[in-house]
Amino acid sequence: MAEADAELGPIDYLVIEFPAGQSTLTGEAVATLAELAESGTIRILDFVVVHKGDDESIDVIKAEGLDGLGILGTVEASLAEAVAEQDLVDVAAVMEPGSVAGVLVWENTWAAPFAAAVSSNGGRLIASGHIPSQALLAALADEDDTGEGDE
Repeated sequence: MAEADAELGPIDYLVIEFPAGQSTLTGEAVATLAELAESGTIRILDFVVVHKGDDESIDVIKAEGLDGLGILGTVEASLAEAVAEQDLVDVAAVMEPGSVAGVLVWENTWAAPFAAAVSSNGGRLIASGHIPSQALLAALADEDDTGEGDE
C-alpha cells in the first residue's frame, strides 16, 4: 500500500436501485460526486453497475467498462475491486427484476487526518456506524408528535 494510503479515512458504500425504464446514475448526481472527489472530500474506490434481467439473470459492469460517467469511470487503482463477488450476489438478491443498481464505495478523505491524529495519540476506532437520514427524520418527527424533548 502506498505511503499516502497508510492512514485511510472511513470507507463507506451505498447501493442505488433504479426501476426498469427509469433514469440511471448520470447528470447531476455524477457532477455532485465529481465535485466531492475533485475537492478532496472523498476518493472513489470502486463503482459497479448491476443489471437484473426480467428473467432474474445478473449482468455486472465494472467502472472501467462504463462510458459517460466521468469520475465514476475512474477508480483508485490500488484499492479497486472493494466490492466482492458475494456483495454483488447479495445486492442482486434484493433487486427487482428489470432494475439497475449502482454500487459505489468511497473513502471519506476529509477524515483521514483526524484518524491519523487519533492513531498517533494511541486511540483506535472501536465502533462506527451510519444512521439513514430517513430514520433520523422519522425519529425527530415522532419526537415532535409526542412532545418528547420539550423542556
